[in-house]
Amino acid sequence: MSHEVSLEALLAPAALSATDDYAHVRAAIEFVSGQWKRQPSIEDIAAHVGLSPQHLTALFRRWAGLTPKDFLQAITLDRARTLLRDSASVLDVAYELGLSGPGRLHDLFVVHEAMSPGEFRRGGEGLLMRFGFHASPFGEALAVIAPRGLAGLGFVDEGGQSAALEDMRRRWPRASFIEDQTAAAPYVARAFDPAEWRADRPLRVVMIGSDFEVRVWESLLRIPLGRAATYTDVARSVGSPKAARAVGAAVGRNPISFVVPCHRVIGSGGALTGYHWGLTRKRALLGWEAGQTARS
Repeated sequence: MSHEVSLEALLAPAALSATDDYAHVRAAIEFVSGQWKRQPSIEDIAAHVGLSPQHLTALFRRWAGLTPKDFLQAITLDRARTLLRDSASVLDVAYELGLSGPGRLHDLFVVHEAMSPGEFRRGGEGLLMRFGFHASPFGEALAVIAPRGLAGLGFVDEGGQSAALEDMRRRWPRASFIEDQTAAAPYVARAFDPAEWRADRPLRVVMIGSDFEVRVWESLLRIPLGRAATYTDVARSVGSPKAARAVGAAVGRNPISFVVPCHRVIGSGGALTGYHWGLTRKRALLGWEAGQTARS
């Protein structure tokens, strides 16, 4: 079976276009991140990525629903501080806040369960993990599917597909991995398409980690799209208020990017801090989400 057939059948054309867009978006973010002190103009940014200002504006509107200026404001420190407003209480009462639109739908869309501690300690021994590489709005994505649901979602970067797959293999060293594009494609298509975030058709994920890691990852699911929390907030929410450093390590080991939104955890002062799949992608994720909430 060819990979192209799988993609065309199971990923919307808009998703494929968004994948192409991301290369330009990434270049624009990297340029602005390095030049922010001089506040480059839209003409400067467009010239750097090899597009006209009009084309760059249209690209950002298509990809994130924002103008380049609005998008870049969405990933600034001031915006991050705004996202943190009442972040502790958001984790405590997220489902009682009356949130609507994508901010609430994305949370309700995900149904999760944890693998037993014994299965985790055995390093995935006896598990058959199916995987596939597919287009996403944030570059090529790798989905890893366990028998009970999505277990891993990562991204392909400079190391290529082999490095992305090895990153997942290290997490469950005794599991068996088999390439299966057909099994992986529906998970990628549904994860990144807001039109598919429906509580009546949940996306099932399975969390494979220690008890503490799973509690941290479950807490991340309570951070609404378009908001953020600090490591201390998350530590408090899992009953370990002094364990911010351990929470940071658990956040960094989250294998299900985007769906389990570790990118929504930022430093107490609004700094984006680290991200397993790179700070540029973290900025892109937060900017894209700002566009989704602006539409609702």
